[in-house]
Amino acid sequence: MDASRTRLPRPLAPAALLACALLLLTGCTGSAPGSRAGQQGDTAQAAAPAAANDLQADYQRVIDDVLPSVVQIQAGDSLGSGVVYDDEGHVVTNAHVVGDGRSFRVTTARTEEALTARLVSSYPEQDLAVLKLDRLPEGMRAARFGDSSKAEVGQIVLAMGSPLGLSSSVTQGIVSAVGRTVTEGSEGGGTGATIGNMVQTSAAINPGNSGGALVNLDSEVIGIPTLAATDPGLGDSAAPGIGFAIPASMVRTVADQIIRDGRVTDSGRAALGVTARTVVDDGYRPAGVAVVEVSDGGAADDAGLRPGDVIVRLGDTDITTITSLAEALASMRPGDRTKVTYTRDGDERTAEVTLGEQ
Repeated sequence: MDASRTRLPRPLAPAALLACALLLLTGCTGSAPGSRAGQQGDTAQAAAPAAANDLQADYQRVIDDVLPSVVQIQAGDSLGSGVVYDDEGHVVTNAHVVGDGRSFRVTTARTEEALTARLVSSYPEQDLAVLKLDRLPEGMRAARFGDSSKAEVGQIVLAMGSPLGLSSSVTQGIVSAVGRTVTEGSEGGGTGATIGNMVQTSAAINPGNSGGALVNLDSEVIGIPTLAATDPGLGDSAAPGIGFAIPASMVRTVADQIIRDGRVTDSGRAALGVTARTVVDDGYRPAGVAVVEVSDGGAADDAGLRPGDVIVRLGDTDITTITSLAEALASMRPGDRTKVTYTRDGDERTAEVTLGEQ
């Protein structure tokens, strides 16, 4: 599997409604009637459809609870999704969905009436943005954001959004992994963001799902679907069953600051305080990150790094590219102390560094 990721905006397609697919489980067979084993089998047969009905009822309840909070966003000739964040009409979505736009058309799950929304602020470093609706129509309500730190592998989740322009679509799957660090591409309007602590899910994530809702069976949004893995063997198309969502905790951190201050004032993202570029060895293989510029008073400056140094390790992580450096920093916090290993004039050196904030 290639490490690259694909963003999920979608060229504008005619609006369409897609019925929500519900999972139906089949019952199991038992022993011949009349025997004791057969009686137990009959009980099992009765229990299986009951369990299936309970799960189906859970799905329907969650869909009824959350779908009124999920919107479709038209940004130029592209479509994405968004989630109503509060009762004042703020909507959270991905920065790559809004792009360079300032005004957007928004449609809801239960009406094709187009609403107008304006950009409050975008934070490409975390691929998040907040819009403000001109009004909150009847029937639309704010979603409940859950505690993404409690997401567990195997937990059932639903993804809601507008894949391929099909508004109000719902897919189901599980949490496949937590704590993933993923870098999205920068081509085609992407932000190139490196995002830590993402939730990996098997729920189908397709172009247009970006900015929608990844929801648990308590009707809580635990993430914002953002990326799908790509497989070079499939022509760099989305790899089935491997999608990633920004955790709700980070969504709340960014959205609350944007709504309160109009911008992100405290990113919570660690920074080394350098401008750098990838360098290659004699075989043209990535071999480290060359420091181009050091920020005055930043972490690297305080540690004694200077332009021309080549960073090859941060803590216990080998650094070969700008992306690997960004991913290593994404797993750390401002104020963390670690070691940076670098070469200067052919000599390898090590320095203690206290990370700053991006």
